[in-house]
Amino acid sequence: MARIVELDGAGDPDPPAPLLDDFRDLSRADRRPDRPGGRGLVLAEGTVVVRRLLASPYPPRALLGVPRRIAELEPELAPLDVTAFVADAGTMADVVGFHLNRGVLASADRAPAPDLDGLLATASRVAVLEGVNDHENLGSLFRNAAALGVDAVLLAPGCADPLYRRSVRVSMGHVLRVPFTAGSWPELTAALRARGFVLGALTPAGDVAPAALAGADRVALLLGAEGPGLSDEALALADHRVRIPMVPGVDSLNVATAGAVAFHAVGGAGVA
Repeated sequence: MARIVELDGAGDPDPPAPLLDDFRDLSRADRRPDRPGGRGLVLAEGTVVVRRLLASPYPPRALLGVPRRIAELEPELAPLDVTAFVADAGTMADVVGFHLNRGVLASADRAPAPDLDGLLATASRVAVLEGVNDHENLGSLFRNAAALGVDAVLLAPGCADPLYRRSVRVSMGHVLRVPFTAGSWPELTAALRARGFVLGALTPAGDVAPAALAGADRVALLLGAEGPGLSDEALALADHRVRIPMVPGVDSLNVATAGAVAFHAVGGAGVA
């Protein structure tokens, strides 16, 4: 059952609560390298994203919010073993280190990454990202993947952390819903080939449109970072080089936008 702890104007309960440290000075410390595993906590902002965190596989730890936001979340909090710190907006800003417009934060421990082969066993549409190191692009890609029926995301070398606070926020919490795991190109390619995936690499130099892959039972779409795109290694691994048709004079889209167009074209599960 959730425990409600009200903070006074000093921002500290009596007795002190170590879980409140999950939210301190987030502008400098939200990667939390001191946490087990070295990659930090999962942090969610706003009632919509917090609800998705509470319904996700990530074990919730604590919340910090203004009274109205905590009250809105009471039905979800009631059965959970979490601490909810309640504070006014000023006290909350003192703890966090900046003013938070969304009025509530939640922290969770990270869940173990799923087994790669097990993840692919039931998947038919997969995104494989290489070098996507912008947290907003990464969050947008996960949101698009969730909306357009992509079953899993594989992170090839060079990607940023999908569970960084900004990625979670931009994804609207869908990074907590779409399963993902990371690996080397040899490892990822071997697993995809073993499961019969057709690999399509998105590139301005492609010679087929994404819709050409729609009839395949299993499709993996490879997307690279803004600017450099996919590496020569990734392009060499693909069965097809895929280009989104565009008007003359424009050769590329933002990676998250390109992903959305390609995800829709190959037809994920549940997408009309």
